[in-house]
Amino acid sequence: MEKRLEAGWFQRIAWVALAWLSLGMLMWVPFLYVAIRRGRGSDWGAFVSFALYECVTVVWMTVMPDQSDDDALFGLVIIGCMLVAALMLLFGVFDRRTARAAGGRPYGAPQAPVPGQQPYGYPYGR
Repeated sequence: MEKRLEAGWFQRIAWVALAWLSLGMLMWVPFLYVAIRRGRGSDWGAFVSFALYECVTVVWMTVMPDQSDDDALFGLVIIGCMLVAALMLLFGVFDRRTARAAGGRPYGAPQAPVPGQQPYGYPYGR
């Protein structure tokens, strides 16, 4: 069975807030979390792509002169990548929650033991 990684809206928004409030510097962190927890190849690919993006933009910021014509392009690249990451984290990366059985229990209501049989997990006979 394939691993699932379910997340509610609060957790998804928290990951997006981490990426946006760090101005994109920690954009790779949620994708590393997903890749470690679920372990799919596509998750590792997303993590590697955002880590590579981070390395390229940091080098680009240090090499680029203070006043250049590339400032607008650089800003558009950063905003575009942050939007892609936000959309992926909100709608694409995490699995949707599965419907639970009645009573909020994942396996249904507990059943009574068969008459004449000890309950499971009770090692002492009476």
